Order: sequence, then C-alpha cells, then structure tokens
Amino acid sequence: MSHRSHSVAKRPTVKQLSVQSSPIPSLLAEAIGAQQSGHLDEARRLYLQILKIDVHHADSLHLLGMTEYEVGHYQVAAKMICRAIAVNGKEAPYHSNLGIVLAAQGKLDEAVSEYMQALKFKPNSAETHNNLGIALMDQGKLEEAEAHYQLALNLNPDCAQTHNNLGIVLVDQGRLEEAKTHYQLALKLKPDFAEAQNNMGTLLYNQSKLEEAKIYYKRAVDLKPDYANAQSNLGAVYYSQGKLEDANSHYRRALSLKPDYVPAHANLGDVLLNQGKLKEALACYELALKLKPDYKYLCGFHLFTEQQLCDWKNIESQRRYLVEHIDRNEKVVTPFISLAISGSPALQKRVAEIFVRNESSLHSTNAAIPHWPRHDRIRIGYYSADYYNHATCYLMADLFEQQDKSRFEILGFSFGPEVKDQMTERVSRAMDQFLDVRSLSDQEVAQLSQKLEVDIAVDLKGYTKNNRAGIFAARAAPIQVSYLGYPGTTAAGYMDYLIADETLIPKASQRYYSEKIVYLPGSYQANSRRPVSAKPCTRAEEGLPERGFVYCCFNNNYKIEPETFGIWMRILGQVEGSVLWLFEDNAEASDNLRKEAARRGISPERLIFAKRLPLAEHLARHRMADLFLDTLPCNAHTTASDALWAGLPVLTCMGEAFASRVAASLLHAIDLPELVTTTAADYEALAVQIATVPGRIQQIKEKLQRNRLTTPLFDLPASTRHLETAYSAMYERYQANFPPESFCVAKGSDTTGSPD
Repeated sequence: MSHRSHSVAKRPTVKQLSVQSSPIPSLLAEAIGAQQSGHLDEARRLYLQILKIDVHHADSLHLLGMTEYEVGHYQVAAKMICRAIAVNGKEAPYHSNLGIVLAAQGKLDEAVSEYMQALKFKPNSAETHNNLGIALMDQGKLEEAEAHYQLALNLNPDCAQTHNNLGIVLVDQGRLEEAKTHYQLALKLKPDFAEAQNNMGTLLYNQSKLEEAKIYYKRAVDLKPDYANAQSNLGAVYYSQGKLEDANSHYRRALSLKPDYVPAHANLGDVLLNQGKLKEALACYELALKLKPDYKYLCGFHLFTEQQLCDWKNIESQRRYLVEHIDRNEKVVTPFISLAISGSPALQKRVAEIFVRNESSLHSTNAAIPHWPRHDRIRIGYYSADYYNHATCYLMADLFEQQDKSRFEILGFSFGPEVKDQMTERVSRAMDQFLDVRSLSDQEVAQLSQKLEVDIAVDLKGYTKNNRAGIFAARAAPIQVSYLGYPGTTAAGYMDYLIADETLIPKASQRYYSEKIVYLPGSYQANSRRPVSAKPCTRAEEGLPERGFVYCCFNNNYKIEPETFGIWMRILGQVEGSVLWLFEDNAEASDNLRKEAARRGISPERLIFAKRLPLAEHLARHRMADLFLDTLPCNAHTTASDALWAGLPVLTCMGEAFASRVAASLLHAIDLPELVTTTAADYEALAVQIATVPGRIQQIKEKLQRNRLTTPLFDLPASTRHLETAYSAMYERYQANFPPESFCVAKGSDTTGSPD
C-alpha cells in the first residue's frame, strides 16, 4: 500500500571539448534541453546525431540511456549506459543511473553493486544513498536500507523523498511512531507529495485509525486523481468499516485507472466474497493470479472461494500446489483457511509460522511488561470483535455472567463492527468494564491494557475475521491466552497458553502448538444455554419427507469436502428413502452439490437445503432431523453444540488437528463416545447402521436427552469454575516468577492437576 521515491542523479556537467569548432557542445545542450522538457524523441535524435560524430561520446551514451529508461526501454538503457562506463568508468552518475535502470528490471544485486561503485567516486551523494536504500529495502535488508537513508538525510535533510522512503522502511520494521515523524517531515517539506499522503494514510490504517487514514487517502486522490494505489487504499478503509458498496466502488475506480493493479483485483475479490457474490469474487482472484501468481495468500483465497461454491474441479491440484509452496515457506494461504484445506497439525503450524514471520503487525514490539503487583481480584481482559449476536457470544454470554466477581475483575475490549444489539447489552452488563477500542491502534490498546494492569489477556479471535492479533504482539498483559475463537496454534511466541482438553490435543501432539496447553476437564468449549423456539415446525415446511431417515449437516459449505460428500452419497445409497438436509450458504453451491450427487448416482432431489433462520427457530428445526453428519478435516464447532443442545445426535470422524477433533471433544463431554469414529469406513458404516437398525436412533436420542443436563458439556457453572481455576493457576505461576507450563485442571475442584 506504500510508495517509495527514487531520486535520479543529476545530469553531468558537459566538459568543454578541445576542438572549439565541434558541433557537439551545442547539439548536447539542445538534446539536454529537449530531454528536460519531455521531448524525448527529439532528445534521442540529437544524441544519436552526436554519436554519429563521436561513437565514444560518453555523456551522450549515458543520457541516451536515460532517455530510453524514461520510456521504459530498460535493456537498451542499460546497454547505452554500460557503453558510457566502458569509455569513462569513473563518473559516479553513470554508475548511479545504471543502478536505477537495473533496479527497474528487478536486478537488485547488480543495482546495489552499481550504487556502491558510484559512492566510491562520490561518497557524499544523497541521491545515491537514497536509491541504494530502496534497492536494499527491496532485498529485505531493512537495517542496511535505513542506514543509507539516514546518510542521505545527513547530506540533505530537506529531501522529502528520502523522509518518505525512510518512513516506509520503519513501518516494515514495526516502528510506526518513528515512521510517522518522517512522513510528517516529508509533507511539511512538500505538502503536495501525494505518495507521502498515501503512505501516512496506510500507517494510520494499519493502526486501525480508519477515519484519520481516510483523510490522508482523500488528500492523495485530490492531489493526484489518477492515483490508483490511493483509490484502492480508500477501498480498504471502507471495507474495514463494513461499507462494502463504497469499498467496491473505490476498488473499481482503481482498476479503471490501472487495470493490471493486482492488490485492487484481490481486494475487490474480498469485497465480493463478503457480499456473497462468489462467482464474481472468484473471477477477481483468477485475474489477480494470472497477473501475479505469487501474490501473497491469494492462492488460498481462490481455493477457499471454490470451496464455498463447492466447485471441486481443480481442488486436488490446488491442494498439492499449496502444500508444496507451504513446504517452501511461501505466503500462499492464511492460517484460518489452512484449517479447511488440511487436517495436518504440522502443516497448520507451518502456515501460522509463515504468517507471523511475514506480517509486521505480528512482530513483538514490546519488551516484557513490568511485574504487576498482586491485585485483590485477578484482572481478566477478553478481546473480541464479536460482542453482538454472534456464535462466540452465544457460547460465552453465560460464562461472562457467572464468573466470580469477588475473585475476578472482568474487562471486555471490543473492536468489532458498529453493532449494538441485545447480546451487546447483555455482555457489557456482565463485565466490570466494557471498552470500545475500535479507534485505537493495536499498540494503543496494549498500552491501555497495561495502564489498567490487566493480568490475563484472553484472545477470543485468533486468526479469524476481524482479529486484532497485533494487540497481543504489543503485549496487552503479562499472561496472554488463546481461547475458543481459533481452533489451532497461533505460532506466536507472545501467546503463552492455549485452552484445550485432552481430546482436542493429545499429549503427543503438543509439539504442533507453540503455546503451553491448559487442559480443562470435559470439553474446552463454553456452552451457554441458548433459547429454542417453541414455535411449531414441520418437515413439510422445510421441504423434508414426512417419512424416511433425515441426515443433516448445517456446517458452512466450505467445510464440505469431496471425500466427505462421497461418503454421504454412499450412505444415502444404502439407506432407502433417506435424504440429506444441508444449510444453503449460496445458491451456486447448492446447484453444484446437486450435480455432484447426480454424478455419484444419487437423485438430486434427495438433497434438501435449509434457508437461514433466527437462532431460536433454527435450533427448533433440528428436531426434524435424525442424525447430524460431521465434516472433515474441519469439524462442526458451534454447529455441533447447537445440534446437541437441540437434541440432535452428531456423528463425527476424528482427525489429528484441533479443528478436526472438536466434535469428538463435545461428544465425549456429553457422554456419547459411541458416535466418535476414527476412520472413514467406520463413519460410513455407523451412519448406515444407526439408520437401518430398528430402534437404534431412538436409543441414541433418548440417551442424548438424558445427558444434556447431567454431563459436563452444558454444565456451564462447572465449566466456569474450571476456567477460573486455570486462570488462577496461570496467575500464581506468574506471581512466583515461573514461566508458563502446560497443566491439567482437575475435574470438580478449584485445584489444578500435575503439570503436564
């Protein structure tokens, strides 16, 4: 999103020739004038005329090269300047400008070499130090780049371009306040510097100061109406504010100005994805990939969109491609999307490590926090974008209300969309303090947390949508915990603990998680009791047959994999009169799934799609189904506990990774381990057996009904005490100056078990 500025070396002073009658001096002066006036064809003609007189005229060779550079003929430009250097290799501008040409071709090592050569002959050239800084920055050598920008400013402190460039390298190092100072200096020196306006906007955008960022982006566009980058960045602000139509408009404006601008294509795809226009989103991603196949994380978003469409034509080749490039430590997929493309905990950890390494906002920026004094009540901060009618709040609301306020002070840090509903009101009332931190940067939220002396900061988002993981990189609290929102490792050294249970993360799998594991008894998942509508509902209203076995899966479409769908179709083929009831996320996916059913010999009419309903009504209609079929490698999470709460049994096939074991965790916690399988063959066979053995499904439903209120899964008071016990144990370790360590919370007590 940021732009840097080259400083082209000044034209060399023309030396007086010994033969005073030569026409070369006047031709050269005329050529330079034409070039500086932008009449490049005329300048080229005059330089060539000089070279007919003197084929070795170094200044003309050099300046002809720069003329070719200005029209984008980089190879010819490099050839001309090299000929000039062959004639006179001691002219610093020749080497410096050759460096610029080579850098434009992406030949950074050669460019650096030429800049260094120029500095041998003219060590006090601010322009060359600036341009060398750009090449080093493009090589990822940020500290070296910074050093040369500083040298350039020592020589010429009033160069706006260099202040701008130094700002960019400081941003890349996470030193945002220093960067802001240099952008401000650039704009003070050159108020009409559109690129610096844009870069200041980007810095503010990355600090989540969206309204301030918008001001600078608009200034950049006003100064430079054809500035595609700034138009695209305005789109990013509106997207972050949830104003999708405005974002759409600005991305399209950017693309009208610069049709090959990859970030705008990719970002427009994100907008369309969130607008539910999946086919249009896919077209944007495909065009971006055609222009730049290695654009960061784009391959993952492309595959994720196809998964949402249940378009599986190329899924295997795309998975292989992603795995191959993940093995090379390349930025091809984000951590969240990786959960749905692979059940390998090792691969998921590798993806998270790549993500942390490459996102500057996730680089730890603070030293250890000074040791807080012991507080009368342990201060727990919960950080989320989802304090409204959202799955996280449906799970956590009762827990917030039931936490022991005599022992714990509860603070909510909210950075989600501008929504205030009944769940927002309920959650905010349950907390000692509820803070709206949307307008604060990650660093400022962390500083506020430290000012409030939060003891334990609990991240309820991880790497899910609208997360603010940078708050934890900046150290919100001396103890930092990942809980509930993200079913995997953050691979971030500043996250101390991950809340789990023994089903989710067996002891042998701890190596796949960077955090220390806290094992809760029962299930890790908090489960508030949600209302189920008493409104009568019938199968006919949902398009279901009055008779026949109803399998269902209300997971998001992207979780449905071709392998799992193939099992489902074989199940339908073996259970006469059965149907499969799915959630309709989008019409295209429904059409594709019907086609896939037909390809596998199953009548498309046996797939029935459920429309979106309010939660209480959605829970009520679960009663019309017989068995919930889980997905792999990414299980049902809240959808599984919804089904169990509504009285619908869930059949799962347990995998290796956290996200592949959630349903098994829930089933063990409600004492239905007989519905947990470990192979696809067993999963298929059990699904058929449950439907075909007389009385079998009724027995399971009756057991589920007995267990709903007597087993750990929905015993929220006990779950709350267990979580509080975990917090107390973390806190006591901290107060005793012990480092984080994995441990188990003992069932039914306020003590912890032995460290793991």
